[in-house]
Amino acid sequence: MFDLTGKNAVLTGSSIGMGRALAEGLALAGAKVVISSRKGDVCEDTAAAINELCGEERAIAIPCNIGYKEQLQNLVDETHRQLGAIDILVGNAGVNPFYGPSAEIPDSAFDKTLSSNIKSNHWLCHMVLPEMVERQDGVIIITSSNGAYSPSLMLGTYAISKAADLALVRNLAAEYGQYNIRVNALCPGVFKTRFAAAIWQDEDGNEIPTVDVPLQRYGDPEELRGVGVFLASKAASFMTGQGLVIDGGVVMVR
Repeated sequence: MFDLTGKNAVLTGSSIGMGRALAEGLALAGAKVVISSRKGDVCEDTAAAINELCGEERAIAIPCNIGYKEQLQNLVDETHRQLGAIDILVGNAGVNPFYGPSAEIPDSAFDKTLSSNIKSNHWLCHMVLPEMVERQDGVIIITSSNGAYSPSLMLGTYAISKAADLALVRNLAAEYGQYNIRVNALCPGVFKTRFAAAIWQDEDGNEIPTVDVPLQRYGDPEELRGVGVFLASKAASFMTGQGLVIDGGVVMVR
C-alpha cells in the first residue's frame, strides 16, 4: 500500500528542511528522487546522504531556481533524460522575504512571494501534467501551510500565497481527476527548520516556547517522511483536492 518502488519523484526545495524530509521518505519507500534547490553543492550533498541512508542509488541532484521558468523546464527535461517519466511531483519550494505588518511590505517582496509561491507551482505542474494525462496516472503534492487557514499579523502575504496554493490544488484536482491524477496540498505548521527560524527561535538562537500548539512542541522535519509517502502512494488513492494539515493540532483547536 505504501510501496513506491519503480516511481520517480521530483521535489523542489528539497535540499534542506521539510523538503529534504519528504524526499527521504519517498526514497525510503522505494522511489527514485530528484533533489532540487538553488544551490547545486547542497543538492549534491543531500542526494549523497539519501543514497547512504537507503543503501543504494535512489537520489540525484538537479539544481533549479523556481523563479525562472526556463530553469523549471530544465529540471523537467533533465529528469526525463536521467530517470525517465515523472510519476510524482512535489512543489515544496517557497519564499518569505518579509516578516512584518502587511502595510509595510515592499512591492518587490509582495511580487516575489506570490510569483515564487504560486506562479512557479502553476508553471511546473503544467510542464509535468501532459505526460501524466498521457499515461492516465500521476500524483502532485503542493506544500501550502496551516497559515492558509487563518490570518497572520506578521506573515500576511505569505498566508495569502499559501491560501492561493490551496485554490490551485483544488482547481487542478477538478480539472485532472478524470485522468486519474491526484493533486493534494500538504499544510504544515511550524517545523524546526531554518526557513521558520524567526518563529521558533529568538535572536539568541533559543527556542521560543509554544503557546498555541496542543502537542506543546514544534514539528521535527522527519515527521513529514511518512506523510509524504501517504499522499504519494496507493494508500491515498481516493484522495484528491485536499489540504492535509500537519501542525500539532493548531488549526483544529483554534
